[in-house]
Amino acid sequence: MSSDTARGAVYMTLAMAAFTLNDTCMKAVTADLPLYQTITLRGLVTLIALALIAQRRGGLHLGMARGDARLLGWRTLGEVAATLTFLTALRHMPLANLSAIMQSLPLAVTLTAALVLAEPVGWRRMAAIGTGFVGVLMIVRPGTEGFDTWSLVALASVGFVILRDLSTRRLSSEVPSVTVAFLAAASVTLTGAALSPLEGWVAVRPVSAALILAAGGFLIVGYLSVVMAMRVGDIATVAPFRYTALIFAVGLGWLAFGHLPGPMTLAGASIIVASGIYTFYRERLRGRIVATPVKAPLRLR
Repeated sequence: MSSDTARGAVYMTLAMAAFTLNDTCMKAVTADLPLYQTITLRGLVTLIALALIAQRRGGLHLGMARGDARLLGWRTLGEVAATLTFLTALRHMPLANLSAIMQSLPLAVTLTAALVLAEPVGWRRMAAIGTGFVGVLMIVRPGTEGFDTWSLVALASVGFVILRDLSTRRLSSEVPSVTVAFLAAASVTLTGAALSPLEGWVAVRPVSAALILAAGGFLIVGYLSVVMAMRVGDIATVAPFRYTALIFAVGLGWLAFGHLPGPMTLAGASIIVASGIYTFYRERLRGRIVATPVKAPLRLR
């Protein structure tokens, strides 16, 4: 592994740790505060940080071509819906279980790109995708006592993230990543503020305030780290390190909430990870993974 690729792997692992810490903080704070109030307050923290980052990079660039504006609209819709469904599921599901379901995202994006964008996918990758979805079914377990509606909400979040990521993939390189992230964060924050009267607002205790600040900080660290990860080294080697999120989710879920996934969940997660890594490997052989900052994941949930 070259030094650049090693740095990319470290950045990706750091991003997954930061994102999982953000999820842990949000799960903890939504046990005390209404969900939409929490989304609004965290969004304000994120917006301030992104505005400072944008200022250092020359400001926000809101002027864009009509095609990019349309794609950005679809991306924003996916971002807002993904955030709401993810955090709703997070309130009711163990962190590791939700994280395991979300690990199916690279497989789902590959499949949707093949079906919607007509991107070529060989039979080996299709077989890996099918195997990965078997792992998802092992976690969700429809028709069994372990199944609940929150698993469906988590799967809906995967669907909305697909909309977000495929829209991002088609944006031109003229649209800076920080502008995309700022607009997405602003949309999520405004949505949280608009929906907050449904639940009302409550006084924020110091512990909750600290958790919200920490969540916003971890979110920014995760965003910056994942962009840096996609800019250095061999992306086909770096990308599979996103699956370290599952390790962090299991550990933090146990430490913070006393939750450990069952054998079936662990087995399903293992199948998903193995299928995803094989898919990355096949994409590397076909030379289909390209390191471009605009296509880097922009996750604001």
